[in-house]
Amino acid sequence: MNLMKTLLPGLALVVSFTAAAKAHLVLQTDFGLKDGAVSAMRGVIFQVDDQLQVNDLSHEIPAFNIWEASYRLMQVVPYWKKGTVFVSVVDPGVGSARKSVVARLKSGHLVVTPDNGTLTHVAHHLGIEQLRQIDDKKLRLRGSEQSHTFHGRDLYAHVGAMLASGRLKFEQVGTLATDPHRALEFTAPTWAEGVLSGNVPVLDPQYGNVWTNIPSELAEKMRLATGELYRVQIFEDNHLIYSRVIPFHRTFGDVPVGNDLIYLNSLLNLSFAVNQGNFAKLRNVKSGAGWTVKVSRP
Repeated sequence: MNLMKTLLPGLALVVSFTAAAKAHLVLQTDFGLKDGAVSAMRGVIFQVDDQLQVNDLSHEIPAFNIWEASYRLMQVVPYWKKGTVFVSVVDPGVGSARKSVVARLKSGHLVVTPDNGTLTHVAHHLGIEQLRQIDDKKLRLRGSEQSHTFHGRDLYAHVGAMLASGRLKFEQVGTLATDPHRALEFTAPTWAEGVLSGNVPVLDPQYGNVWTNIPSELAEKMRLATGELYRVQIFEDNHLIYSRVIPFHRTFGDVPVGNDLIYLNSLLNLSFAVNQGNFAKLRNVKSGAGWTVKVSRP
């Protein structure tokens, strides 16, 4: 009995700690860090629960670029533990009739965002289990009713913090959305008649590498071999921008400085780079739904 009395307080502490466990909260915006917008969002979050762990995906999404916000979510979400709450605010339609939603992904993550296409890539790659429209009259920050241009602070940060802290359950967010989420159009990767085709969804902003959505398992159908040459063609709205025969290699240093190469990026998607150079700038390539690529044998 004395031993049990000694152990029970410790057990109670473990149970208490488990019950108080909170989810990580990850923020993404196109706000930048030049003003106080992101700090205001954090202030709202810590008013809800100052013990939350708040992390940043990026605040450097190009202004109004919903497409890139969608891709960056897909790039990052799988590396966070189940239950993590993402708040993504790239919202050129703020204050308009567009819906505000929380998506529960099949991976177990939650995404709080305007329903403007931001969910496109996570829906395609991870799947949406349920989508609920946020009851903004009940769940917005108290006292913000007259504010119509900063839902990142007044609604999304507040709802994200409530979910991550456990004060709000997904089922309490609002009604189930009756319409599917808004999706942006893009070219799905294909293999046909000896040609790999796909989209250029995003650039590596630091180094200018060009990433495609062609996964390694699809690229294997071409039997890519290290050191072998392949023809790469990149198009903007079907206008040919780049056409060269370049080698496939494992990493940048496998070719001389200044040379082009094909490689698999960190997501194991086919990509193009210049060793110690900026492929996107040097070859006049950008990204988005209208940018497509074909890879074939010469």
